[in-house]
Amino acid sequence: MNSNIKGLYRPIQPTIQPTSDGVSYREFPPDTRLSAYIYCYWQLKTNQKLQDEFSYQVIADGCMDIYFEPNNPSEAYISGFSAHCTEFPLGKTFHYIGIRFYPAMFPLLFQIDASELSHRYELLQLVLPEKANYFKMYFTPGQDTKTIKRQLDHYYLNRINRTALQPDFRFFSAINNIFTKSGNLNLETELEAGISPRQLRRLSHYYLGDSTKTFCKVIRFQNAIRQHFDSNSPNDYSFLDYGYYDQAHFIREFKSMYGRTPKNAIKK
Repeated sequence: MNSNIKGLYRPIQPTIQPTSDGVSYREFPPDTRLSAYIYCYWQLKTNQKLQDEFSYQVIADGCMDIYFEPNNPSEAYISGFSAHCTEFPLGKTFHYIGIRFYPAMFPLLFQIDASELSHRYELLQLVLPEKANYFKMYFTPGQDTKTIKRQLDHYYLNRINRTALQPDFRFFSAINNIFTKSGNLNLETELEAGISPRQLRRLSHYYLGDSTKTFCKVIRFQNAIRQHFDSNSPNDYSFLDYGYYDQAHFIREFKSMYGRTPKNAIKK
């Protein structure tokens, strides 16, 4: 499938530094042949036993993730689309590996309705038993990240090669338009989907997990985060720069999706 999503969208999860308070987080890319489907693999782990329970905050990014513990691969989960910040209590010691799919790509690869998983996480065994069984068979305690990456690449490349992908190119063209305009567009006049509003609603819920309007809000929020972190002097968020019509609107949406106000996010 030809897709320029890699060049149009880079979801960011900034709520934990690469190494912070005994916890490390890193992202590493999949095989280049998977770069239209998977944004990254990621690892979140403790480097030592923590004194306090750790709560991991995931901000809204429009993606779906599969994650598992290499030391206990039978406990694998999938998290669906969310338009809000989500907290995961992880305890004092943990080690997770995750797969972050670009928006719409998990339903495309596995023919699963994204709306059935929205705003929640579920045991992978109940959603994709074949994938869950692969984890049980090929991941064992003590494997290094290179071995884990190789196994994940093998699984997803094989999945693509033996799956007849049938994307609705009109819909994916519309999604690319949303990425290009960073979520700031009039859905009635600028989306250029070439499909009826009813079809658009159905396809949005199937592929994205929610309405196109909600998805645009997430992409606009992510654009604000990305521009802020890429800035040479990231000392403030200016709501006008990101397409919000007033400051109160910006703060309200930002807090819902980040879990903090813009001011507190800058401090963190």
